[in-house]
Amino acid sequence: MQDDQKSQEIPAPKRREPIFMLPAVITVLGLLMLAIQAVSAFVLNESQQDALILWLGFVPLRLLAPDQFPGGVLPLFWTPLTYGFVHGGWEHVIGNVAWLVIFGTPVARRYGVAKTLVIFFVSSIIGALAFAITEFQSEAFLVGASGGIAGLTGAAMRFIFQPVIVGRHPETGEMIPLGRKMATLPELLHSPPARNFSILWIVLNCLVPLAPLFLGQDVQIAWQAHLGGFFTGLLLVPFFDHPQQAREEAAPPSVPGT
Repeated sequence: MQDDQKSQEIPAPKRREPIFMLPAVITVLGLLMLAIQAVSAFVLNESQQDALILWLGFVPLRLLAPDQFPGGVLPLFWTPLTYGFVHGGWEHVIGNVAWLVIFGTPVARRYGVAKTLVIFFVSSIIGALAFAITEFQSEAFLVGASGGIAGLTGAAMRFIFQPVIVGRHPETGEMIPLGRKMATLPELLHSPPARNFSILWIVLNCLVPLAPLFLGQDVQIAWQAHLGGFFTGLLLVPFFDHPQQAREEAAPPSVPGT
């Protein structure tokens, strides 16, 4: 008589969860901003800190009065990008890094390193141009990553509040999440969270120039860079969605999820 054989379940190997759950590009950008702030705060003296801002911060007046600044107009070739890595203090940089983590992470996970950097840097450039339009003849300088981060925020508005699309796995039949559809502008306006957040963002930044009327003093917030970056990300990101991906997400064999 043949002995019965009991099958034994082989335990699956334990998976190690990564220590850092952030995408690498967001981690590197955030650490770079914090590192530059640390060097400025703990290594450089006051005159060297001023030099750092003059060489890396964006100063529109350089174009009209190049003799007033070291390097003349030459820094205008890189400062529309580098101003995003220099900050006015720890509160400034920590706030920006936190915002980068919240809104940059979903963009990085959806589009990867290259496209995330394109959105960040193009939004930074447009934010600097928007700042220059209103501060062209003043001695104001622009520092902080708000322009680029605003671009990532605008990009995230196009999909993070959309319902998760769920489809059936072709082999197992299991229902699995497929992602979120890229919203058109009308769809964004019909989504209460995305619409309300966007309107609040725009209104608050438009109110910054009126702050002296209510507070009696200027508020040092580059609202122009915020708005320029936000609209750049909002309008630029649809070009990064693959057409085939968009068609599949538009009509998948799926049921809507929440």
